[in-house]
Amino acid sequence: MTRRIVLTGAPGAGKTSIALALRAAGHLVVDEAATDVIAETPHLEGDGPAFLDRIVAVQRTRQLAARGAVQVFDRSPVCTLALAVYSGLPPTVTLAAEAERIEREGTYERRVVFVRLMGFIVPTAARRISLADSQRFERIHEEVYRGLGYELVEVPPGTLQDRVALVAELIAAGG
Repeated sequence: MTRRIVLTGAPGAGKTSIALALRAAGHLVVDEAATDVIAETPHLEGDGPAFLDRIVAVQRTRQLAARGAVQVFDRSPVCTLALAVYSGLPPTVTLAAEAERIEREGTYERRVVFVRLMGFIVPTAARRISLADSQRFERIHEEVYRGLGYELVEVPPGTLQDRVALVAELIAAGG
């Protein structure tokens, strides 16, 4: 049976750094879709519904293509639902259908690794969000996951090494 573990958190929490370290340690990590969608199709970022649908399409393609007994996903469609809520948008038909599919199929483990914000934001080309907005997104993100019945296993602020070690322990412990 394939284990699909979601690694998530608000923008700037450090989850991508953790994901890169996990990959370097030999874990199969599936990259975040939204960052790539912004890089590949920047014109969609201003079009909320089209942007959400493109993220969903990339997430689904990557999820279906991933191979390996244990897969770590840098975000999931539930994160995209949280993005819709944060943006004040209703879920698109595509997003709602994908959320329903992953729930029906039990695609991802019900225990989600939730990386907490460090208390500061480092801007990037894809991350143009203030700390206050990221904190608001973190609250929404948590509410959406919990509202769908997921258990959040928190990764508190700390050194990258400590955070990676904690996540690696969670992966090794199994679902």
